[in-house]
Amino acid sequence: MRDPELLPVMESFYTIQGEGYYSGTPAYFIRLGGCDVGCHWCDVKESWDASQFEWHHINDMVKKVRASGARLAVITGGEPLMYDLSGLTQLLKSFGIQTNIETSGAYKLSGTWDWICFSPKKFKAPLQEFYDRANELKVVVYNKRDFKWAEEHAAEMKPGTLLYLQPEWSKAKEVTPLIVDHLKKNPKWKISLQTHKYIQIP
Repeated sequence: MRDPELLPVMESFYTIQGEGYYSGTPAYFIRLGGCDVGCHWCDVKESWDASQFEWHHINDMVKKVRASGARLAVITGGEPLMYDLSGLTQLLKSFGIQTNIETSGAYKLSGTWDWICFSPKKFKAPLQEFYDRANELKVVVYNKRDFKWAEEHAAEMKPGTLLYLQPEWSKAKEVTPLIVDHLKKNPKWKISLQTHKYIQIP
């Protein structure tokens, strides 16, 4: 059995959240290695192979968060829910640190979360529980077909879930105008921009 207090960390850093509802908010990111969802446009493909990264104890991970002064921790990947995150989130919350997660929803939810950003992918179907529990749906738009796909997922979300369309970075010039047009016709959506890339921070 894998020790739930050890997790493969690709990188961790204190920065500004650039996407979704918490865009503009200081946040400490913990990026876990390992993903089998396989998005061809993924901008962190180097995170996919967990064997490339050292496994860190959650105590050491949380010490770094606390030392940074961050009040918000974002757990991302890769696909972070490949691992049991109960211990990590409990420890973060014991120090008053808010816990947010970014996930494709392809694995069972574990951990205690203040905010769940659900970003489903076509390459591996998400679990139903995320439609019922997510605070935010974020759909990455790569081409015109993604709008229909986004609407299908939005229709399944619980009432009050925030809805975001985000241009895939390499296609931003082409798809951002399309997103703007879609939002004007469907104002339940908002646009999410990867502002950290525009201002060139991690």
